[in-house]
Amino acid sequence: MCNELKICGLQKTTLLDYPEHLAATVFLGGCNFRCPFCQNGEILGSDAQPLCSADETLAFLEKRKHILEGVCITGGEPTLQPKPLEAFLRKIRNLGLLIKLDTNGGKPEVVKHLASEGLLDYIAMDIKAGPDHYPEACGLKSYSGNTPVMEQIRETLSWLKASGIPYELRTTAVKGLHTEKDFAQIGPWISGCPRYFIQNYAASERVLKPDGFQPFTKEELLHFAALVKPYVEHVSLRGIDH
Repeated sequence: MCNELKICGLQKTTLLDYPEHLAATVFLGGCNFRCPFCQNGEILGSDAQPLCSADETLAFLEKRKHILEGVCITGGEPTLQPKPLEAFLRKIRNLGLLIKLDTNGGKPEVVKHLASEGLLDYIAMDIKAGPDHYPEACGLKSYSGNTPVMEQIRETLSWLKASGIPYELRTTAVKGLHTEKDFAQIGPWISGCPRYFIQNYAASERVLKPDGFQPFTKEELLHFAALVKPYVEHVSLRGIDH
């Protein structure tokens, strides 16, 4: 079953993707969003080409299981392949490795199921924008038929807060898309979150729709962080020189 998983990238070692753990990062293809600032546009569509099979990836992890502490599953959006993903995570768990899931929160039922099966140790969920223009930041107005994006996001966020699973929320700040209003809304919306990170947009040739986008200054990002800080236990900038 897990060899049906579309694995489009493998970072063999990272100290950044899984907080406080040496990990490997597995990139899964396909996504239900089309965020215009996405850095992984080449793996979003159904025509994304797999890099390796699940068996090959697991063989690599088997060899490295005494060095690695965990595996970060990212994308694209991993929850679009629920059954192969579950089978893959079970095999990672059998290697004795921790599992971190990166998700856009658009498939709450999948995240809940994986957690109920004891297959998730840490979850990182993207908060794409303030609620007022969330669908725009996702690159679509709705998905899953007529189901509004926000219903899915709110359900996942509400569940995360009560789940007991360690988690973080993060926003990629993009000048030309986000404004101060986004972060003024995000603060009360995610109130009680233990960890929230603001990541600055990075211009590159890989960005899906880069027209008009720029990074914010450090001072602007610190201002956004200050707007969220009254509501969240830990707020910091990620990938910014201090």
